[in-house]
Amino acid sequence: MKTTLHSAILATVAVAVGAVVSTRAYADSRDPANYIGPKMCGICHKSEDSGNALGKWQAGPHAKAFDTLGTPAAKNIAKKAGIDDPQKSGKCLKCHSTAYNFTESIATEKIKPEDGVTCESCHGPGKKFMAKSTMEDRAKSIAAGMIYPANESCKLCHNPESPNFKGFDEKAMVEKIAHPDPKVKH
Repeated sequence: MKTTLHSAILATVAVAVGAVVSTRAYADSRDPANYIGPKMCGICHKSEDSGNALGKWQAGPHAKAFDTLGTPAAKNIAKKAGIDDPQKSGKCLKCHSTAYNFTESIATEKIKPEDGVTCESCHGPGKKFMAKSTMEDRAKSIAAGMIYPANESCKLCHNPESPNFKGFDEKAMVEKIAHPDPKVKH
């Protein structure tokens, strides 16, 4: 019985470590030189006939991710981790700002830390797929580097490394932030 429990614990730890290592490699494949920033994405993704992805992002939690770090709750969590100001700590900003590209230092000047978690944290750097002719065809967008579906991106931050992680209901969260473009060919 003791051996079975020990084996189960080791297996659980191995899966968790494997998930973190695998998501790290996934994040490392994103070239920060190819970021374009939310203003560029918003040029085409702000109208209702295109699904208003920009407006949905601005109203959602990702756009406010940087601001969240300024709350008393975030400051308390940071203090417990030995961090004075979470809005200036790479340990926090790696997930609360696309500018950090999942690292502990700024990786691109095209996105401000204050922009929070932008389109490109989920869908990848947009430079290679931002052309209208590419974006109007999902297969072309993906071939050019767009991450779709972007669900795998969630795990880069919503994982046991987060100090307040309590599990992640991927399906519910994806539905909460969904922003389909009705004009895109599937």
